[in-house]
Amino acid sequence: MQTILVTGGAGFIGSHCVDRLLARGDRVVCVDNFNDFYDPKVKRANVEHHKLQTANYKLIEADIADRAAMQKVFAAHKFDRILHLAARAGVQPSLKDPLEYVRSNVVGTTVLLELARQEGIDKFVFASSSSVYGGNRKVPFSETDNVDNPYSPYAATKKACEVLGSNYHHIAGMHVVALRFFTVYGPRNRPDMAIYRFAQDISDGKEIVLYGAGDEIKRDWTFVDDVVTGTIAALDSVEKFGFEVFNLGGSNPVSLPYFVGLLEQELGKKAVVTRVPLPVGDVPITYADPMKAKQLLGWEPKTPIEEGVKKFVEWFNKE
Repeated sequence: MQTILVTGGAGFIGSHCVDRLLARGDRVVCVDNFNDFYDPKVKRANVEHHKLQTANYKLIEADIADRAAMQKVFAAHKFDRILHLAARAGVQPSLKDPLEYVRSNVVGTTVLLELARQEGIDKFVFASSSSVYGGNRKVPFSETDNVDNPYSPYAATKKACEVLGSNYHHIAGMHVVALRFFTVYGPRNRPDMAIYRFAQDISDGKEIVLYGAGDEIKRDWTFVDDVVTGTIAALDSVEKFGFEVFNLGGSNPVSLPYFVGLLEQELGKKAVVTRVPLPVGDVPITYADPMKAKQLLGWEPKTPIEEGVKKFVEWFNKE
């Protein structure tokens, strides 16, 4: 049995990863600060069932950027591996509060890397983002593409975390893997994310806003179960790598109108749509090349967008 630190373990992707780790018998220490980026009750509901597994699960409310608090966590537990998923997420909110994104994402990641180094924990996997590709015109996006032109403070913080991960491999010999997630969706979706907002507004008969004039804005939606499978595969094999970056994406970008059409079909209601130009900070397309993850992690996305949206709506309707 391994003891794994999961930061952000009460969040959307994090709570699903904790589910998978506990189900196979790992011991999990979940750290989450339950901030008010969205209603903390949502995250508390995500982990309510975890508390029943008291022998193998511990929840600690702490901020990863608080070094003193995290030192106490590391002093109290001997971790075999670290899965770092805590972050301030979202492109547009980062334009309004870039300092908080730097504090939470860059400082928080550095605190964890440094404490891991001090404690001799050399297996570290963390969430990066497809946003690091910025306005990349070459598709699909490959891990070898240049990522020196992020379009938002959020993207810049994720790029900075990748550089820090590479540093800690170089200076401390740590095994570090960065996972570039592509538009993850599914049950427990954060309420601020597009799919949840679209579903809510369609259900309520409210207007939804779509970027672009036609179908030129596309996203590589990736179902959460597939992302969890790739994340756990990276966590289990991180010691095989020095510093490595992997795309975890569905590799099937679809237009926003097509995506909304799937939601309409599953919800049984038509959307009231307004079109606006793509705002500053956002990108016209995300499109993952998952070949590296397939070759080195044995991972590939399994869930078609039509099936994934159906599963999301089944969960949404129960909320």
